[in-house]
Amino acid sequence: MKLTRLISQVNIGDLPIDNGKPISNTYPDETTLVNIIVKNSLTLAGIIFLILIIAGGIMMIVSAGSSDQKQAATAKSMITNSLIGFLVIFLSYFIIQIIEVLTGLSIL
Repeated sequence: MKLTRLISQVNIGDLPIDNGKPISNTYPDETTLVNIIVKNSLTLAGIIFLILIIAGGIMMIVSAGSSDQKQAATAKSMITNSLIGFLVIFLSYFIIQIIEVLTGLSIL
């Protein structure tokens, strides 16, 4: 009971973030902040995907030269998993776009 009372008393909008300005001045509502977080997370996921594909490709090339089957399997697994992750990210972005069209809301 005390924890819920304490949480209800905290106003996140008053927390300082940039030169002492409160969050509520920078982000007027929660949707603006969520939009920024989602856009940046999609960009970060794309960068991670690119790094994993390059690392998996380099591992595949190195394992072909040394004929190490275990390292080749690890590289193949890394590439496969990064492609599956990219597919999940792409489909989630596509679903968000469909929801935007159906509801008329601007999510991204």
